[in-house]
Amino acid sequence: MIPSPLQKPDVTLSLTLSPSSVSGPASTTRETPEGRGIRLIELLLKCANHASTPGANDLDRADACLSQISALASVSGDSMQRLAAHFASALATRLLIRRWPGIYRAVNHTRRCRFPVVDDIDSAARALFSQAFPYLSFAYAIIARTLLQVMTHERVVHLVDLGSGDPKLWVPLLRSFARLSNGPPHLKVTCVSSNRTVLEKLGHRLVKEAEVLDLPFQFIPLNVAAQDLTPGLLQIRTGEALAFISILNLHALLADDDDDHHRFNASYDGKRLNTFLLMIRSMSPKALFVVEQEADHNSSRLVDRFVDGLHYYSAVFDSIDATFGSTGITSEQAEGRIMVEEMFGREIENMVAYEGLDRVERHERFSRWALRMTRAGFRSVRMWYNSDEDAKQMVGAFGKEGYKIVSDRTSMMICWHDRPLYAVTTWTS
Repeated sequence: MIPSPLQKPDVTLSLTLSPSSVSGPASTTRETPEGRGIRLIELLLKCANHASTPGANDLDRADACLSQISALASVSGDSMQRLAAHFASALATRLLIRRWPGIYRAVNHTRRCRFPVVDDIDSAARALFSQAFPYLSFAYAIIARTLLQVMTHERVVHLVDLGSGDPKLWVPLLRSFARLSNGPPHLKVTCVSSNRTVLEKLGHRLVKEAEVLDLPFQFIPLNVAAQDLTPGLLQIRTGEALAFISILNLHALLADDDDDHHRFNASYDGKRLNTFLLMIRSMSPKALFVVEQEADHNSSRLVDRFVDGLHYYSAVFDSIDATFGSTGITSEQAEGRIMVEEMFGREIENMVAYEGLDRVERHERFSRWALRMTRAGFRSVRMWYNSDEDAKQMVGAFGKEGYKIVSDRTSMMICWHDRPLYAVTTWTS
């Protein structure tokens, strides 16, 4: 049995193992999955501790740990082996960046030249993730029902997508607005994305859908990054009911120089995020929907975010196994699993290997987001739900066990078993 993703390892023990426990050769024979999983966790935590302060001795010790991890981990093994392979790769990248930045830049430059379509690969992986897993589907359903309640009596509705560009969000939304009992409003959708291909595909799909539905509709593509958005670009008209939707994007605005003020002030907002939120609030939206990872990956201490990352992504990889299977799967299922796991591997690499403005995967928990939103002048809106039974029906409709939706007055948590993975919240100015 693979160690449960909900069982947190004893960090103190793992980080104070005797030298012989991590310096000897890794045994790959007669190793049970449970024993191998525990061994991998111990080695990963030990390596993270060395990689956080890479002096000459620490570098040698981290290298020794990585050699042992490589003998135990595998991108085609069980979920713990695959997870360990991605975390080990991230630690190796960190060591290169910190110790030999010139070598890293040279190697990474040639890799980028060989693979110039990373954005398209990532978009394809996110589309597969949205299709194969219910996390975003649950979030979209919650947003749609809440949005319809908020906009029921509005005649001109302007919705701004802050970077998702996912047809699985927008096509059902258009259909829901078209079916309103008092008639559909004039619907404007502005999609903000730095990926022109995403904008073109979404625009084409939604315009065709609106024609079939006979829905008064306007699609406005904005080929800019979310942080470069301004009120002038949105061209908001008098009488429009405005709402913003952010799907797994706001945390990137927390990227900061990680100066001393941030290192010693855990509640530091981040200048870019605060400026962005104040700009959104200045347009008086009826609603701002936020979906974010429910994790704590923004500590200035590598070991802290590394430990939480192990807990978080072990639950994610466990749910990947439940969807694609771990053994006896088809080549198509294997390719899909690899694509999705590599997408999460890029998140892990960014969280572990990078610092400062280059570290954009700064996931934080709902409690921290609530503090920031309140400081920016937003008030929470009660999410749509009639009862826990409605949430159970939504999960049951997906047809697979292990997923849960936990709700309260201000948030809805989408969970794998008892581990919250995504938080959905609504705010108003």
